[in-house]
Amino acid sequence: MMALQRILCLGLLYHGVIARLSGSGPTAPAAEQQHILSNSAPRKGLHGRFLHITDIHPDEFYKVHSSTDEDDGCHKGEGPAGPYGAETTDCDSPYSLVNATFDWIEANLKDKIDFVVWTGDTARHDRDDDLPRTQDQVLGTNTWIADKFAEMLRNEETGHGMSIPVVPTFGNNDILPHNILLPGPNKWLQTYTHIWRHFIPEAQRHSFEFGGWFHVEVIPNRLAVFSLNTLYFFDRNAGVDGCENPSEPGFKQLEWLRVQLEFMRERGMKVILMGHVPPARTDSKKLWDETCWQKYTLWLHQYRDVVISGMYGHMNIDHFLIHDTHDVDIAFLNGLSPEFGVREYLDDELTVQAGTDYLMELRDDWSKLTPPTVPGKSNEVNQDGKKGRTRKPKRKDPWGERYVLSLVSPSIVPTYFPTLRVVEYNISGLENTPLWRDMPGNGAKNSSHPASAPSAPQKHLDLRSLSPIDDLSDSFENVETDKKKKKKGGKRPKKDKKPHDPNLVVPPPPAKTSPPGPAYSQQPLSLTGYTQYFANLTHINNLNLTDLNSVEPTTTNSLFSLLQSSKSWLMKWRKGKNGGKKPLTPKPDPREFAFAVEYSTFNDKIYKLGDLTVNSFVELAYRIGQKAKGKSLVEMAGDEEVGDVEEEHDCDESDFESDSDSDDEEMEAEAKKGDKKKGDKKKKGKKGDKKKKKKGKKNKIWLHFLSHAFVGTLDKSELKRYS
Repeated sequence: MMALQRILCLGLLYHGVIARLSGSGPTAPAAEQQHILSNSAPRKGLHGRFLHITDIHPDEFYKVHSSTDEDDGCHKGEGPAGPYGAETTDCDSPYSLVNATFDWIEANLKDKIDFVVWTGDTARHDRDDDLPRTQDQVLGTNTWIADKFAEMLRNEETGHGMSIPVVPTFGNNDILPHNILLPGPNKWLQTYTHIWRHFIPEAQRHSFEFGGWFHVEVIPNRLAVFSLNTLYFFDRNAGVDGCENPSEPGFKQLEWLRVQLEFMRERGMKVILMGHVPPARTDSKKLWDETCWQKYTLWLHQYRDVVISGMYGHMNIDHFLIHDTHDVDIAFLNGLSPEFGVREYLDDELTVQAGTDYLMELRDDWSKLTPPTVPGKSNEVNQDGKKGRTRKPKRKDPWGERYVLSLVSPSIVPTYFPTLRVVEYNISGLENTPLWRDMPGNGAKNSSHPASAPSAPQKHLDLRSLSPIDDLSDSFENVETDKKKKKKGGKRPKKDKKPHDPNLVVPPPPAKTSPPGPAYSQQPLSLTGYTQYFANLTHINNLNLTDLNSVEPTTTNSLFSLLQSSKSWLMKWRKGKNGGKKPLTPKPDPREFAFAVEYSTFNDKIYKLGDLTVNSFVELAYRIGQKAKGKSLVEMAGDEEVGDVEEEHDCDESDFESDSDSDDEEMEAEAKKGDKKKGDKKKKGKKGDKKKKKKGKKNKIWLHFLSHAFVGTLDKSELKRYS
């Protein structure tokens, strides 16, 4: 009966979805999407799109044609630093890149999005010993970018306030020293309350000073975006200690999140979570404290009818995370068992070497996933490895509710290429919904009018020596978990050897009769896809380079030619593919700056993502995870075979397209284990050797994933070394 009720609920949801898909909307082909974003006239209702922008890292000391070496950092010397940034290096963003990015957003996206998710790191890195960061610089660039958003999105109808909401969050470089944020209230939080006065709802500013978290109803009474202060979850923050003790800000933030998600459930609202540091976790590495990761994953599982997805930045590489709720250990959260295994710190910011190894670990995890079954699909591969529809599917989790999804977007700072992401969501039945700008109290009348660059730095109170104010944990009640256990066979339940943690409150799950949430089945507010834009700085900067010790120009730009002479690309400091070169002409001659479509999930023939629901990503992850064993880039750099490099050319989707279907067939065949006779294993000779070579065929989906992970900065020859 409960299953029938759930199906009926889904039918009502799909009725709206089908109506939406029948017209031009978020699920249109990518070419059509481009046309809509470029030429359609502004509309007054919802657009079904939002912008995700992250890791801008403006650098006021960036110098064009300076050196990208570690000792110079694009601040001095002579080298290949371009007019709009030094791609594939550890240099930060010049102001020219920041201004050009905002100009492009204003011209192409401003009137076609409903809100902005801005996931932090809006100050330069502290990498130059000759130019140590100051608090005025950190707060100055954050103020500049906040004011640029406020000016660009000013409500032109009223002359004050903003037309759409912007939801910001802290990055680990938005404070001093970087990574370290003490419990609030403190002067950092108080200062950001003022900097983000355009964005934080007035009613939440006091609580923001307490912990740096807040939420915005970007679609009133329908959708809220929660800004999480992930620095209190970050394992590198030595100023706090996880999420287990009620006195810790991480514990308090998760309690706030639990209470707010319950309130959203009662109101029938849905939620997008966002933060800077993602909850990345593999078998050997992690970014969050384990107690924070465990609670966060448990919360999202229990509120799977409310939470749509998580949006994060920090790592600069384009990828996604699938959190398995089977890894949640209630006994660990109750203090009854130690943490299973020891996970090391994941590198604060990933080099190519660390990024490769990290993605390899994710791939190994994904190879163990069970591919989702789609009801009614005749060519599905079931859990037994047999193709075809089963008589009575007995899958316990057809919607993938065991898993939780996080999306990690690449950055504006040109660690690879500058990137923007426009995410689309289903607005079926929301055509007449009141907008954020129409609600009273949204937008202040004292909007500032910033110039195209930061004004003179203002003086701020000394934040380093500030101690946190007295502990405020008394404001939270210590609530005991329900210890009652059902009696089985009249027997009395055994007492635990140790008492449960009285501070752990496990949230209630969705009602058994409720349908799957928007993260798991298409319905209003579900994410339908995204289009990723990038700025090809190699083309835009238009540099004519030569070796520093040579007068002849060089066009060699291959990663592996650099590997043969130097492994600096892979090490702690990246001087880039053009490292060790200088421009032939003293005057920069850049081409016109513009973002272009890198790829779109709506028509990507390799990813084949029908939407951004959890099952779609579980299926994609399973396909990526096949044939998961490979070498890291550093290991491959030491191989003799690296000398045989194919002629350099750009990586194109067509290079992979012809083999994508065959890869799917191979992976389906791999699921059929045990069909071959043991005698087949005894075959020897040349024929057997040929078969072994065929089994070494590269997984084109994995190569495609890597190409996007590094935002197209690796060509086809380089990518093939990964698999």
